[in-house]
Amino acid sequence: MLERFKEFWGGTVLAPFVRLFIRMGISPDAVTLVGTIGVVVGALAFFPRGELLYGVLFITAFVFSDIIDGRMARELGRTSKFGAFWDSTLDRIGDGAIFGGLALYFAGTGSGQGDSYLYLCVSLWCLVMGSVTSYARARAESLGMDAKGGIAERADRLVSILVMTGLSDIFDLPILMEVTLWVLAVASAYTVVFRVLKVRRQAIAEEAAAAASTDAPEA
Repeated sequence: MLERFKEFWGGTVLAPFVRLFIRMGISPDAVTLVGTIGVVVGALAFFPRGELLYGVLFITAFVFSDIIDGRMARELGRTSKFGAFWDSTLDRIGDGAIFGGLALYFAGTGSGQGDSYLYLCVSLWCLVMGSVTSYARARAESLGMDAKGGIAERADRLVSILVMTGLSDIFDLPILMEVTLWVLAVASAYTVVFRVLKVRRQAIAEEAAAAASTDAPEA
């Protein structure tokens, strides 16, 4: 569903911006950088002060850069290994800023609202496990293995926490954000375990195959 969402926005709604940026000579990598800076500023400037809805709206405006840069790269035929690395690296920074901003909100460092040690810890757990989820897949692929799968892909985490954080502020129902954090905490942990076990099965199968070929008598 989220892939269709990205295709709709990238191919229809945001297409004029894609064409405009290309005409202006802006590179996809620059769009990625500006988008990440916007996400970081929105998360760390608004969330700690308890301005959750403003933060969500500000972040959402820049999150679309993640769709625009990919579309621009395809239009220009500039897909590259560095572009993929750059995009993934900055994604981790943006995601960390979002959950870090929520952690600061629950730490009561700004307005004092949301002061909760429990949800400070849950936010930090989501931050760490989100990074481990991505790292597990990247490390597995660098070893020639597949670690896709699970129930907490990056897009799922991002959309759910932003939507529920905004709604919790609009309706003054903190439980919406709190429940979402718990769901993401559990889902991220499950995804990490799922990917670890998946890679372990592949590693065992490879070792068994290698051992069998070594033990096989020569013709």
